[in-house]
Order: sequence, then structure tokens, then C-alpha cells
Amino acid sequence: MQSNDVIWTPEVTVAAVIERDGRFLLIEEETADGVKINQPAGHLERDETLTAAVARETLEESAHHFQPECLLGIYHHETPAGVTYMRFAFAGPAGRHEAGRALDRGILRHVWLSADEIRESRARHRSPLVLQCVEDYLAGMRYPLALIRHYAPKS
Repeated sequence: MQSNDVIWTPEVTVAAVIERDGRFLLIEEETADGVKINQPAGHLERDETLTAAVARETLEESAHHFQPECLLGIYHHETPAGVTYMRFAFAGPAGRHEAGRALDRGILRHVWLSADEIRESRARHRSPLVLQCVEDYLAGMRYPLALIRHYAPKS
């Protein structure tokens, strides 16, 4: 690499695809482009595993506990603004709901939508990954969590 080369680093995110009785848990959030719909999702933090990140983000954004059962897929998405995301999407059931829990700043509420309602609301999706993850879930995409190996420095 030459000294004037810039190191490109994609944003690493996680998302939870949670289905119950034919409906999917989504959140409505304030964005620079208005109110958008997304899965409970967010950025991986330093010293955090992917599965811990998705459990944390789901609780912070929906007030639902979540323990992922499988990896749904890994998604590489480049936005029109030139930001690149690597999304690790996980599937599993919704856990206990903490009614009254304060949600992350910008999160308005959680909603349960059918696949058809999600398809019909494409214009409100945070990204095309919202619908893609649902379609992959419905198509039966599932990968074992053992596919992911987390190595941390030994103390």
C-alpha cells in the first residue's frame, strides 16, 4: 500500500429477524430521510461478539430480549452516499418484552408486520436489506451459529 492510500473500512452491523405468528418485529425510527422501518439493528461495538451485539441492539431498539438461533445471512450493501455496510442478520424468537423500557434515541416504536405489509411498505424501508432479510427468512435460509468464530485476546 502506498502512503497516500486510504484504508477502506465497511461499517459492520447486525440485525434481528424475528417472526411470530406470521408477523415480523420491526422498528420505526427517525432518520435524516424521515421515519423509516428497519429490523432491530445497529453497529458492532469494540470487544463485542456479533451475537451479543444483535441481542443488545434488539433490546435497546424494541425492548424485546433476543437470543439468536441461527445466522440468516451476511449482506454487503453500498449506499448511494458511498457508505458500505456489512450486515450480519440473525433469526430467532422474540423473548420477554420489557414494557415501558426507554428505547434508543430516534426509535419511535416497534411494530409487527406481515411479509405482505413489509413488501407494500418498501418506500419506508431504511435500506433494501429490510425486505431481503425477510425474503431470505421465508425462503428457509438458516446457517448454524458455529459458522461464526470469535477470537479474543487472552487475559
